[in-house]
Amino acid sequence: MTGGASEQAVLEQVPTQLYIAGEWRDGSGGGTLAVEDPSTGESLIDVADGQADDAMAALGAASEKQGEWAACAPRDRGEILRRAYEAIVEQTDELAMLMTLEMGKALAESKAEIAYAAEFFRWFSEEAVRIHGRYMVNTTGKGRILTMRQPVGPCVFVTPWNFPTAMGTRKIAPAIAAGCTMVVKPAQQTPLSMLALAKILEQAGLPGGVLNVITAKQSGAVIEPLIKDPRTRKLSFTGSTEVGRKLIEQSAEQILRVSMELGGNAPFLVFEDADLDKAVEGAMLAKMRNVGEACTAANRFHVHESLSEEFAARLAERMGALKVGRGTEPDVDVGPLIDDAQLGKVAELVEDAVQRGAKALIGGSRVDGRGYFYEPTVLSGVPEDARLLSEEIFGPVAPIATFTTDEQAVEAANRTEYGLVAYVYTRDLDRAFRVCEGIETGMVGLNQGVVSNPAAPFGGVKQSGFGREGGFEGIGEYLETKYVALGV
Repeated sequence: MTGGASEQAVLEQVPTQLYIAGEWRDGSGGGTLAVEDPSTGESLIDVADGQADDAMAALGAASEKQGEWAACAPRDRGEILRRAYEAIVEQTDELAMLMTLEMGKALAESKAEIAYAAEFFRWFSEEAVRIHGRYMVNTTGKGRILTMRQPVGPCVFVTPWNFPTAMGTRKIAPAIAAGCTMVVKPAQQTPLSMLALAKILEQAGLPGGVLNVITAKQSGAVIEPLIKDPRTRKLSFTGSTEVGRKLIEQSAEQILRVSMELGGNAPFLVFEDADLDKAVEGAMLAKMRNVGEACTAANRFHVHESLSEEFAARLAERMGALKVGRGTEPDVDVGPLIDDAQLGKVAELVEDAVQRGAKALIGGSRVDGRGYFYEPTVLSGVPEDARLLSEEIFGPVAPIATFTTDEQAVEAANRTEYGLVAYVYTRDLDRAFRVCEGIETGMVGLNQGVVSNPAAPFGGVKQSGFGREGGFEGIGEYLETKYVALGV
């Protein structure tokens, strides 16, 4: 993908077919899937609608290639990732425009995601040559212990619509580095970013069959046969907890290695000694990244009663100053939600909170006109029984509740089945450690509103899933440990 970043030029350069065994081909059923522009509700382009037969062909290609790819030199695997990283950086404008068109986020945010996505390729290009085992004398002195790390085997990846490039590279990069082949099923709302990524990897020299991409309307009909096929050895899914449960059940039949990055309900705690300027700035990052459509988005704000009024006023002022509009337009801060169903859910949750006594300091309504826009919203005085304190909002809505003691804050933070990430603002070191240790999440942002980092392990606990992506830990998800007892 080269040239300017005009909308039409970008759409003309993106592939629209399935990518199987290194070839671009139509789906076996001949049907297509329309990709919608969420800012207008209109169709952008049609891509192939893959069927179960196509998925099985993709898995066949991955399985056939697995042995050869596992034997590929680690340095060669790393160099492919490095070339793909450089190509992504070079094509940032085009890839960002493509993402904005199909997903809706503001162009500046799309560019930030492209940079983030590319870093997974750079990080794991360096990890490919650092896969190692160990050698030691048996504790009895008789014989030796040898361990080696080997690729898990063919993987199936299901990626979400909210970060269509980064959630792909976060899975694909460690799999390539570890020597695994894969079949990727992107979300039906945002297939274009994944198809563009496949094209980049093809041009970077990734052998055909290592990466296979199936776009499809019916995710379950395509994924279930892959999960139940004994050739599949790992499943990695990013999406809702509800769907994740079903996939875990299906994966039990083959005893698959499974990684699940599921829903979130992130608490944002502001203690009485917090730096309020930093807390508000962090709140804007934690809440409004990706229009609030992120599993890491701050879902509920628990603020000490002595600061709640000022914090709410400052946050409302910042949220009210955001420009809402089509992501490709200049100076737009907040794009549309992904579709009408998501817009309806956000509106329903806000209405429920207001009916229970919450007050909208800013926003609180859909935006009139085309597209799936919702006003940036701050709600104060949110009661404990409001649904949006227990359900993931996935939109630009910040509900604020109060607490009096540290114990109340931690209890409120843990009052959820989820445990992905929490945000904590305090200048007291003892409190910081006590709260970070007491909160039941896989990640904590301490005095910062962004935790995502390719060099760090991303993942949750409880019903937010299991497994880690990124960091030194990320490649381990794609490696099996083999122990050899040496009788020497």
